[in-house]
Amino acid sequence: MSVPGAEYEELAHLDDLTTTGTAISGHTNPADYAGTTHAGLSAPSGVPGVQIDGYFPSTSQTNTTHGWHHDAQFVIRLPEQWSGVLVVSGAPGVRTQYANDVAISDYVLSLGHAYAATDKGNSGVEFYAGSRQPGDAMAEWNERMTELTRAARETVEQHYGRPADEVIAAGISNGGYLVRWQLENHPELYTRGVDLEGTLWTADGPNPFRSLPPAIKGYEQQSPEAVVAAGFDPASDFLWEYHYTIYWRLTQQIYTAELDPSYDGDEAEYDYTQRPEARAAIERIALTGRIGRPLVTIHGTYDCLLPIGANSDAYADLVRQAGRSELHTYHRVEAGNHLDGLVDAHPDRLVPLVPLLREAIRTPS
Repeated sequence: MSVPGAEYEELAHLDDLTTTGTAISGHTNPADYAGTTHAGLSAPSGVPGVQIDGYFPSTSQTNTTHGWHHDAQFVIRLPEQWSGVLVVSGAPGVRTQYANDVAISDYVLSLGHAYAATDKGNSGVEFYAGSRQPGDAMAEWNERMTELTRAARETVEQHYGRPADEVIAAGISNGGYLVRWQLENHPELYTRGVDLEGTLWTADGPNPFRSLPPAIKGYEQQSPEAVVAAGFDPASDFLWEYHYTIYWRLTQQIYTAELDPSYDGDEAEYDYTQRPEARAAIERIALTGRIGRPLVTIHGTYDCLLPIGANSDAYADLVRQAGRSELHTYHRVEAGNHLDGLVDAHPDRLVPLVPLLREAIRTPS
């Protein structure tokens, strides 16, 4: 058995494909999923099967997992007792292929589903390093998700002797963006999709360049009103310091380096309306709402990285404008934040979202 199109692959027969086993055997990377889930999340285990790790041809080297120094890495997991379902995912943020192992892989494996995930073709805070033109790296994210889905479908058929009955695209944050883009551009590859707090990129806005700079500036000027005007729920203010320190400036920096590399000013002063280079780059990766398969979207009202109004609310509007509302189920979750890892620090103030993601994968809407 081989993965079509792979440049390199390693196959292992494992007693347990879940993180309970792979964290010990070295077939996952716990640092990749750190902070993505809360301590109360159920942890299935005891799913034997085959795992394939490898990479597709690529010239970039930001992913150093396994010491390969090679991007376009993937993982495919094939449980012994197969349900007939394949779940395909892309990494959230700028993480690599094991980032969804606890949130998604463990659970779907417990259901007997096969699982495949990609690093999106580039990773880390310098994911943009291989871009020749603005937007190259993010355009590659979509290409790598398509590439893996096609390869995983064929691999599943090779291994089990029959094609998948259902192929589900599932992802979180940037991985949720991938789900939306795939259902808009390659609906033939999937039966449905589930996106948790997917990033919305549109050339006319909304997009993160419209919300992050004013939030940064408002926080620095100690103006809660400005942060709220940028789209953040006033009741989420207890999370702003953490997100400003860890995420807001860094996220603005790396997106600018990818989509608008000629900008050399301060993050707080970035004005998207005056940046035609950024607009042209975003047009290459923009979402339209024209989904061709059923999609479930889940987003929390306390999201302090991708504010719900400028992301999933706005995406639901795009879907409606495209005349595809019958394909879209949207769940707005009060007090849900972007990372479930923060639920442990604020158990009385935050609602975990990954359990809802898992349920949406399990049960078609």
